[in-house]
Amino acid sequence: MHVDRTTPWTCHAMICWRSTSRASRICNIFWPVVPAAIFVKYAHHDLHLVIFILNYIAMIPCANLIGFAGQELGRKLHKVLGVLLETTLGSVVEIVMFIVLLKTDQFAVIQAAILGSVLATQLLCLGMCFVVGGVRHNELNFSEVVGEVGSDLLLTAGFGLIVPAAFFTAVSANGRTTPEVVSDKVLRISRITSILLIIAYAIYTYFQMRTNESIYDGIFEEDEHHAEHEDGSKDKLTFTECIVALVIAITLVTIIAISLVEEIEFIVVTRHVSDSFVGLILVPLVEKFAEHLTAIDEAWDNQMNMALAHVLGATIQTSLFNGPLVVLVGWGLQKRMDLNFDLFNIIVLILAILVVGNFLRDQKSNYLEGSLCVIVYVNIAVAAFYYPNPANEGGKYVSVLVSN
Repeated sequence: MHVDRTTPWTCHAMICWRSTSRASRICNIFWPVVPAAIFVKYAHHDLHLVIFILNYIAMIPCANLIGFAGQELGRKLHKVLGVLLETTLGSVVEIVMFIVLLKTDQFAVIQAAILGSVLATQLLCLGMCFVVGGVRHNELNFSEVVGEVGSDLLLTAGFGLIVPAAFFTAVSANGRTTPEVVSDKVLRISRITSILLIIAYAIYTYFQMRTNESIYDGIFEEDEHHAEHEDGSKDKLTFTECIVALVIAITLVTIIAISLVEEIEFIVVTRHVSDSFVGLILVPLVEKFAEHLTAIDEAWDNQMNMALAHVLGATIQTSLFNGPLVVLVGWGLQKRMDLNFDLFNIIVLILAILVVGNFLRDQKSNYLEGSLCVIVYVNIAVAAFYYPNPANEGGKYVSVLVSN
């Protein structure tokens, strides 16, 4: 029977059940949750916990579709540009979540989510890449260029994100400056730092696409021709199908993100879940889900350079672009969004960068290193779960929620 593939809904149905890996295809079983989440939100708006859970699950297939369509679209471009496009589209969910959180003045959750996204990608996702690749291939090698540049940028991004919080801690400790003045100065430093970090990201992008394009192209080309990835390297979507899938998925992600964010107040205040846990663990896990699946699938197929490019690229984009971007957008919206991160978040970020940098140093990976990365992430998640809400310490987040 002939199927008209030009019809948007027909394209959507066919696209949703095609994917690049078995893991991605499994995610498609959650598609029925998407209409259920939207229906419950508007038909039973008082069921806050159910709405939160349904929308959280509904984000998974939508994010997966963005990742799949982005990967297929990236294959139609030059290797370096394709990887950058995939990474950028993989961050669409994150950017949407940040903007929605910003509109509702949930600054503490945004700050935790920025660092949580970095931690989830560079510890959990990288660790799982090392584990699945190590289990199948015992030991995987990757290019010095990918690992070294990624480590250097992580250190730079970490330094930039830490400076405003370090300034706040140092100036507040001397007691000679009023809290209002300190807050204003931290806000200015955060905005200037955000501009500098975005400039650093632009230079990094130019470095990849122009200065070292041939080196990166050669590295990714070699990965693309591994025997394990021959079937995965075949195009599964046309250019039109990619665009249709992205439009549908991004629209759904926006609707679901709004519903999800609206229920965070209930989860934090009524269910007494730490806002650090929500921002540091729950939000990042779902917003970068597609990017994580792509990288893990590549590691399974012995494409460690591409997996690292996705992992480090997503981490770098969050810390050098997405996080600073939300500060600048807040500036334009007259929101006092800054980079004054909580001390707990700063400490775990520094330790995570040191752990990952050490593992990338020898250009080799195995399941032992991967297991250690995952264990470190789980340890952070446990601490975040028991971390008290700012309201218990005179903090600003829950007080903002209550005042609303």
